[in-house]
Amino acid sequence: MNSQWLARSRAAVWHPCTQMKALESFPLVPIARGEGAWLYDFAGKRYLDAVSSWWVNLFGHANPRINGALVAQLYELEHVMLAGCTHRPVVELSERLAALAPVGLGHAFYGSDGAAATEIALKMSFHYWRNSGRPEKRGFVSLAGGYHGETLGALAVTDVAMFRDTYAPLLKRNAVVPCPDARRDSAPDAAAAALEAHLAQNHGTTAALIVEPLVQGAAGMVMYDASYLRRARELCTHYGVHVIADEIMTGFGRTGTLFAWEQAGADAPDFLCLSKGLTGGYLPLSCVLSTDDVFQAFYADDTVRGFLHSHSYTGNALACRAALAVLDIFDHDNVLAANQAKADRWDAAIAPLAAHAKVRDFRRCGMIWAFEVDSARQDFARWFAAGALARELLLRPIGRTVYFMPPYIVTDEEFALLCARTLDLLGEA
Repeated sequence: MNSQWLARSRAAVWHPCTQMKALESFPLVPIARGEGAWLYDFAGKRYLDAVSSWWVNLFGHANPRINGALVAQLYELEHVMLAGCTHRPVVELSERLAALAPVGLGHAFYGSDGAAATEIALKMSFHYWRNSGRPEKRGFVSLAGGYHGETLGALAVTDVAMFRDTYAPLLKRNAVVPCPDARRDSAPDAAAAALEAHLAQNHGTTAALIVEPLVQGAAGMVMYDASYLRRARELCTHYGVHVIADEIMTGFGRTGTLFAWEQAGADAPDFLCLSKGLTGGYLPLSCVLSTDDVFQAFYADDTVRGFLHSHSYTGNALACRAALAVLDIFDHDNVLAANQAKADRWDAAIAPLAAHAKVRDFRRCGMIWAFEVDSARQDFARWFAAGALARELLLRPIGRTVYFMPPYIVTDEEFALLCARTLDLLGEA
């Protein structure tokens, strides 16, 4: 049964971030069903979803509470266009996100995925300055190694060569400043000084700074100190530049707080981009939260002063209901405190892995663990992923960076299994 679905998928489905020819030697994993932290293929073999299916699945597969909410919503309303209409799930979700987000982010604009959220925030910042009589403020600045999506606007502020360089002729050029990588001494201060120098010279033509708060995902789980965010917010306020916080990956508890920006001890960003965990991995949905100041810049009689962005499924009722169920679980299960207790317990389970001779720069931020593997293999990521699958683990290294980002419902026994089998695989690295 597995081979049947593999053949059919290779013939009919063009898979993302995949060289299709490579599937001849490194086949797809055909998944028949999911339950909790585990995925099962058509032969009944299981795999621990240690990366939350590209960082989206917070509370396990086939979660009964999210399932129940979606079934109930199916009998009320599946979708209605949000241009000219509204509905209960989108209103309730917007109100709850505003109450949970950093103070001042009270207006929710919806999209379909993380890249769409980036596009919305970039366009909204540019249009804000145009409506404010400053059309020359149209440039953006991002951090080295930053990743914000793969549509053209998002790629223009992404600094991951594999994604950006192929499409460079299509992209608007934007500025890049150093990232405050915690693995380098004095990184936050030096990076903040570089940002200050850039803004001092270019603030007149800069619309916004965009950052992934605390952790840069696609760069290899690069982690940095929250003091940089505080200093960046101060500098952008001083120079009249927006801050876009891309919490598509870091939001909803991944870094230990509901939103990573909370750890900055700073005023709110002007835009907060959310997706991935927003629906617990169930349905595509993204959201950009913005301030009263931003909202008021578009509030006018003239239609062209309004924010000109839409898609057919904006604020889909089913997706919003899934997101509401996710927020209910956070409330009812005291998830953030439970995660902290789990992570503290798991430090002992992962200690032998951190101490392994081939492991470099072991690090953790909230419910994200990452380390580099000292290996000369040119095909390390593919080799490691295959070895993990043979050990019932779904892992997807970024280069030589191995990371764990499991669903929050993983048990102590499952995390111990993940560590032990990864340690066994490292013995062959």
